[in-house]
Amino acid sequence: MTVNQPQAGKAKAALSSRRRAVAVAACSAALAMTVAACSSGTPARTTKDGFAQAAQTDGALTVWVDATRMAAAKQYQALHPEVKLDIVSYDGDANGSNYLQTKVQLFNRTGKGWPDVVFSSQNNEATWAVDAGFAAPLDKGLVPAETLAGFAKGANDVCTVNGSVYCLRNDLSQAVLWYNAPLMRQFGYTVPKTWEEYQQLGEKVAAEHPGYLVGDAGDSYTPEIYLWASKCGANHITGPKAVSVNTGGENCTRMAKLMDGLIKNGSMSAGGVFSTDFGKNRADKVLLMPGPAWYGGAVFRDTLKTPDRTIGVAPLPQWQGDTSPSTGNVGGGTWVLSQHSTHLRAATDFLRWVTTDNAYQGEKAPGFPAYAPAAENWLKAQAASGYFAGDLGALKDASSQVWPDWGSGQFSQEAIWAATVKPGLTQGRTITSLLPAWQDSIVKHAESFGYKVSQ
Repeated sequence: MTVNQPQAGKAKAALSSRRRAVAVAACSAALAMTVAACSSGTPARTTKDGFAQAAQTDGALTVWVDATRMAAAKQYQALHPEVKLDIVSYDGDANGSNYLQTKVQLFNRTGKGWPDVVFSSQNNEATWAVDAGFAAPLDKGLVPAETLAGFAKGANDVCTVNGSVYCLRNDLSQAVLWYNAPLMRQFGYTVPKTWEEYQQLGEKVAAEHPGYLVGDAGDSYTPEIYLWASKCGANHITGPKAVSVNTGGENCTRMAKLMDGLIKNGSMSAGGVFSTDFGKNRADKVLLMPGPAWYGGAVFRDTLKTPDRTIGVAPLPQWQGDTSPSTGNVGGGTWVLSQHSTHLRAATDFLRWVTTDNAYQGEKAPGFPAYAPAAENWLKAQAASGYFAGDLGALKDASSQVWPDWGSGQFSQEAIWAATVKPGLTQGRTITSLLPAWQDSIVKHAESFGYKVSQ
């Protein structure tokens, strides 16, 4: 039997219609199953304090810290035994390792694993942690305005994105000039007030007391001590994704030449203060040492084992004729609270305590607290410890003199210096000769992170 064309067309149309109906029904069922699965696996979030908060539950508060901040977490646990605390040790993103960012990217993909609170030794975490949906805004209800107002002026600028505060600064790491008071008296030297005097003293030390040191150029954060303090325009963040880079300006080259001369005559070490060789062979040879506020405890007392009443602190030298004192900054670190925390009340209490409470910041913290009231207590505690020689006022003065035109971009200046300049120094090249390579590397790193670069 033969079917004519109109009848065949009607049959095909009916079959196609039935298939579409079946397909739609199947898709609808699949969609319903998907929605049901998602709604049962992911509790709805409630918008509060400026962000969509996860459902709050009981359980351990997970805190990530580096080795130095481990003592703070343990102290909090001892003082708050009712809080369940899961303390995790990690590298603190030291030297720009980006470990935290890499892990957050993983947690965002898997939908689990985020810590409640995390410490970072870097000041640039807000540059990515906000866009990644990790950092919670703190100034919209979680942290009182009066608490935020207690931080030193500008301390939380590195935490501020579009006018909101997304982290809290742990400590200020302003650079000062550390010196060995007994040796300075023994050698008949005066603490230099200008970089010109500092250079001249380095030359005298090399000639009169070879082997003794007036500084160290071997650490990855070296530019943050010397070049930053010299107002070198290598790292001027001019917008959320804009940076100006110029390592060839006079403020860069004059400091590079000063350092090159002292490295050449041996009065400035080309090795880092935390290297095994430095601690073994140079610990008692430090006459002067520009370095951040935390050097007093972490370097001289704990690493180099310098005796009590030996180390004094003075303002960092300034260039002759410069009427606006400036200094650099090495680290300081920040505390970030996760938007994904299911223990926000406990997490916020820990965050407030670890950044402002005298029990840690005012009495036990190794660095100069960013929270001003705690800083006052910290200075008193340091003076009463009997470790330092002389007054510590230079630390307080320097805290307001950090040059503002060296920014905290998403790229790590420490990692760039370590990869570009340090190998050249090891090979005997000068910092001056490496300035163009340093600039090129900064530009490439900045552009790889999406920054518009002006030179």
